[in-house]
Amino acid sequence: MTYHILVPDNLNPAGIDMLNAVEAFEITAPGKMSREETIAALPTAHALIIRSGTTADADLLAHTENLRVIVRAGVGVDNVDLDECTRRGIVVMNTPDGNTIATAEHTFGLMLALARHIPQGDASLRAGRWDRKLYMGTELHGKMLGLIGFGRVGRAVAKRAQAFEMTEIAYDPFVPPDIARHLGIPIVPTLDDLFAQADIISLHAVVTDDTREIINAETIAKMKDGVLIINAARGALVNNADLAAALKTGKVAGAALDVYDVEPPATDNPLLGLDNVVYTPHLGASTREAQEAVGVHAATRVIEALLKGKYTSVRNKPVLEKI
Repeated sequence: MTYHILVPDNLNPAGIDMLNAVEAFEITAPGKMSREETIAALPTAHALIIRSGTTADADLLAHTENLRVIVRAGVGVDNVDLDECTRRGIVVMNTPDGNTIATAEHTFGLMLALARHIPQGDASLRAGRWDRKLYMGTELHGKMLGLIGFGRVGRAVAKRAQAFEMTEIAYDPFVPPDIARHLGIPIVPTLDDLFAQADIISLHAVVTDDTREIINAETIAKMKDGVLIINAARGALVNNADLAAALKTGKVAGAALDVYDVEPPATDNPLLGLDNVVYTPHLGASTREAQEAVGVHAATRVIEALLKGKYTSVRNKPVLEKI
């Protein structure tokens, strides 16, 4: 049997090469495909590998006839309708390991840039100024880092924070306390405990009904005055207007943002253009090493699923009862 593998988003060549090496596979991977082009190719596809550019919602899935698996080349699956996939018997998998180090390192880069005003200092010197006194920073040493979400990336950030001699707490109701104890990091029982103690808050949660806009006016009011907020996870974790208002009053001294609720962010996003915000265009996973790893892991998921019936990192586990 020949399997049609559809890759409508850009995938690292290492992953494409793995797929092309399988005689039983026919690959459609021209690079970035429009939604219309993707829908046209879907009826014959047995596997779909996507990144954040393709939204596998009910409308798109209505055009599938042979689809068995969707692989998200990355961590977040908020662009996939998991319930609809389960109803249709489509297994959804992700590749959570490939991006971990890259995202953790970028998180720390954002934290340092924010604490020491590195982008502003660079811009001022490029403009011919010497604003040494203007950009007084703060040290990470001795600060309390609060991690919202303590999965792979949260733990990787925690390890790196220890090298800076920061103190740390984490909130994640789905992580057993013994995992955190192994790293010497307490899991606090409530978010309010984290908000009350943290000097710097770093977001590492997935988007759910419980976490959507978890940073909002009500939660910000519970934080320390002058808190710093880092978001290299998902833009939907933040209420844009509420965070912007807190940044303008100084309740939140600064924020570093790599992700946005709409990407690229709309021009009327209230978080844009603020002097106390560091911005990057969703670079968390943008390293050569991470992109190659994600591509290889995505290809491996498809090969194992279609040829061996092996499913790894399944995000809609109830579907396994149907296949």
